[in-house]
Amino acid sequence: MSGQAEKAERFLARHRPGDPLLLPNAWDAGSAKLLAAVGFEALATTSSGHAATLGQLDGTVTREQALAHAEQIVRATDLPVSADLENCYADDPDGVAETVRGALATGLAGCSIEDFTGELDDPIYPRELAHERVASAVAAAHGGEVQFVITARCENYLRGRTDIEDTLSRLLAYQEAGADVLYAPGVRSSEDIGRLTSALERPLNVLTVPGAPAVAELSELGVARISVGGAFAFNALGALVEAAQELRERGTYGFLERSAGGIRAARDAFG
Repeated sequence: MSGQAEKAERFLARHRPGDPLLLPNAWDAGSAKLLAAVGFEALATTSSGHAATLGQLDGTVTREQALAHAEQIVRATDLPVSADLENCYADDPDGVAETVRGALATGLAGCSIEDFTGELDDPIYPRELAHERVASAVAAAHGGEVQFVITARCENYLRGRTDIEDTLSRLLAYQEAGADVLYAPGVRSSEDIGRLTSALERPLNVLTVPGAPAVAELSELGVARISVGGAFAFNALGALVEAAQELRERGTYGFLERSAGGIRAARDAFG
């Protein structure tokens, strides 16, 4: 078994309902190394965090840029890495498969595929097309030695469609299409999360959002994976802004205390 195949197998096996995998999202090689040093078992990329490193907004990065970034994260640590590849940079199933094949070539353990079209006035792909897109991703992912882990995302709750029944119906369709992990970012109530875990047979991933249950409660609900999206990346940017404003507006150096901790962490992780 190749190293990539072993990582993919290990990554999927760690999705245990009731004992969720805590999956932080790294935004560059340094953050990946730091998160690995802290003790996480696997990593994901973040499309919004990656875009921010380029001075761009989420949804503006190209497939080529995203895959090159994913490969950079893969090379930074020995952990399994799953890539946030948005809608796989294609509307049609063939384009989705091309993206997944490119993701496989980077050494990733898996990737996600969204049903968000990128169009704000018509944000979610029609059900049949969304199913075909996931099925195409799965066919490209599972056809070789590496059982590449496909996470299928229903974007309803992030796009103003807070309909748990439609969300569940879509996740069931993606499950039928062969997705390994299911994900409905933005779902936050215990009742809705429990509705999903009780009805789905594949592992469920939950995004940390304001108002979402804490890890202990998500464990009790049967969640198998918890991720943070771009939150860690933007937390770091928030700290940068606070430090810059302190220096510029007050002329004091309180930020040095936090930076000393960062220096120690970097020396431990990068040495």
